Amino acid sequence: MAHRKTFIPAMTRPLLLLDNDAVRRHLSLEALLPAIEKALIDLSAGRVVQPMRTVMELPAPGSLLFVKPAFTAGALATKLITQMPDNAARGLPTMIATLVLLDPETGRPLAVMDATWLTELRTAAVSAVATRALRDQQPKRLAILGSGALARSHALALRAVVPLRNIRIWPPTRVNAERCAIDIDGTACADAESAVRDADIVVTVTNSSTPVLMGRWLKPGALVHAVGAPRPGWRELDDEAMANYVIADHRAAAETESGDVILSGAKVQCEIGEVLAGQVAVPPDVTVIFKALGQAVEDAVAARLVYEAVTGLSG
Repeated sequence: MAHRKTFIPAMTRPLLLLDNDAVRRHLSLEALLPAIEKALIDLSAGRVVQPMRTVMELPAPGSLLFVKPAFTAGALATKLITQMPDNAARGLPTMIATLVLLDPETGRPLAVMDATWLTELRTAAVSAVATRALRDQQPKRLAILGSGALARSHALALRAVVPLRNIRIWPPTRVNAERCAIDIDGTACADAESAVRDADIVVTVTNSSTPVLMGRWLKPGALVHAVGAPRPGWRELDDEAMANYVIADHRAAAETESGDVILSGAKVQCEIGEVLAGQVAVPPDVTVIFKALGQAVEDAVAARLVYEAVTGLSG
């Protein structure tokens, strides 16, 4: 006789407290990619309730609290992110992310989870989904500006959707450059230009508030994933780079939160969700800048996947 899974009513299920190791064990890229693609399509189609994130300045210089809520079919969540520059001297991460997952029908909290790996993987998954939609399956040269956790997760996610001929990385600081190059089977470059020249795909994942990627370095037809610079006064790309075909994960967010877009005066041509849904056809052979600010709905669907994997429940 087949074993039947016991259903536990929502109001009696215990609140899950999940550390980063538990999230890493239960969040697979294979499950995340289609969930992210659907979330981006739903966001562009207006099927997601997601206010603009709140950013609160804290007393210590450079310290911020970000609050990012979202509701979509089957998932209601809020992510809290603290940015504390002084944490480096304390031996702690400068950015700490915590996610609260709620039952979308009752509002009851289902789980509180460390969102470190969740954020790293879902950020890279967005870039991977966009790459799959915007580029063919010919082997690509990848350049990554930055050598932190997001550099590693991007190497992992992009390898899952397109063959990579080689990976070149350039870090703003060289402390972790060689280690990162070993971890991702890449080559560390002495400067950003030598990393970017002739690259088919470029990823910018730095903490820089001033441009590190110049448009004159870009190969015609390159795809740039502009992931860093999430504040109106920060940027990673210069005006020449931003003069290319710009796609955003969310138009309103890009036009109000992205220094790359605001300070360059760039026009956002469309959202990636519109491309994924087949509503917008990107002109062939154009150089594309995909500005991704990281949307709360991505966190919500990723957290739901973790919860379902831990509990064995779905829907």
